Amino acid sequence: MLADRLKTLAPSSTLAVQAKARELRRRGIDVISFGAGEPDFDTPERIKNAAIQAMRRGHTKYTEVGGVPELRAAVCAKLKRDNGLTYEPAEVLVSCGAKHTLFNMAVALLDPGDEVLVPSPYWVSYPEQARLVGAVPVPVPTSEATGFDLDPARLRAAVTPRTKVIILNSPNNPTGAVFSPASLAAVAELALERDLFVVSDECYESLTFDGRHASIAALGPEIKARTLVVNTCSKSYAMTGWRIGFAAGPRELIAAMTDVQSQVTSNPSSVAQWAAVEALGGPQDEVARMAAEFDRRRRLIVQGLTALPGVSCVTPKGAFYVFPNVSRLFGRTWPAAGGPATLKSSLDVTAFFLEEARVAVVPGLDFGSDDHVRLSYATSDALITEGLARMAAALERLA
Repeated sequence: MLADRLKTLAPSSTLAVQAKARELRRRGIDVISFGAGEPDFDTPERIKNAAIQAMRRGHTKYTEVGGVPELRAAVCAKLKRDNGLTYEPAEVLVSCGAKHTLFNMAVALLDPGDEVLVPSPYWVSYPEQARLVGAVPVPVPTSEATGFDLDPARLRAAVTPRTKVIILNSPNNPTGAVFSPASLAAVAELALERDLFVVSDECYESLTFDGRHASIAALGPEIKARTLVVNTCSKSYAMTGWRIGFAAGPRELIAAMTDVQSQVTSNPSSVAQWAAVEALGGPQDEVARMAAEFDRRRRLIVQGLTALPGVSCVTPKGAFYVFPNVSRLFGRTWPAAGGPATLKSSLDVTAFFLEEARVAVVPGLDFGSDDHVRLSYATSDALITEGLARMAAALERLA
């Protein structure tokens, strides 16, 4: 009875790992989870207070589909302040999180058979959303040796007459890569030359540790005219549950995405929108403090991972993820519950750490690399240290 499109749809592996860890905890099993893709900080009080005041003022009804004018204006001001990008409110759409924003884009822009270039490793939802509308995701590998920077030559070689969109994600989930200015410039040149559209997912912008975040849309008016900039309040302001994402781009595309949203969800939460006005327009001190804390944690977790036998790890330049290479563990055996088992993939390594170390990590397979696993360090120093110690002890039991 289900639609054919669901035959190839994969559920989110990150959410599955979080659910598994919660279930084990409910059963009284002590599990340390490195799966969560959300800050462990609380939403700042000024933002919560703005939501309370919005409710008291009666802002609890439907709003404009694309967001209240005050929030779209705040998005424009943020993009000007932080990115040097000038947009009008009619070129902005507010949605129920950046994931919703991206799906609006897929519905509005992609036809069946259109090809979407996705640098790999990639966030798990990019290829799945493309497939849901009949488009074809085309993974384009990046190299661990370059810190997973974009490979413009490979992107160019992957372009066909069916290619329509390139999706960029910097800072990157899952690798933490920050794409270099040179590679972004090369992609902009390719997009202009081959009449391609660029979707720039900049959700981890505020968590850029080495260097300064750069948006491809800021490289000039021509590439800006064919770029959709996507961002969110979730990561910068610890507002994952508030579900506010936004996009800025060509007016025609924003209007089409707004029409899609009007038939699917209508407006995002009215109260969350007013909280987002305060988040984007108010003092940004908490953002810098949170970024500094994540910067310190990334050094702690990379140091611990590189000390594990059979594990190597590139130091990420942004976001709050590490993407260690575990391929040297393949071929080793461990005393699984059903008898000795051999590690052959990232799925096996994930199962091994969960069963033997009570540590939850996410398999790299769903991100496009079976040689890696993803860990989020959006957790405390104590849990990072204890989790690494458990992983080290478990690895000593491998044959």
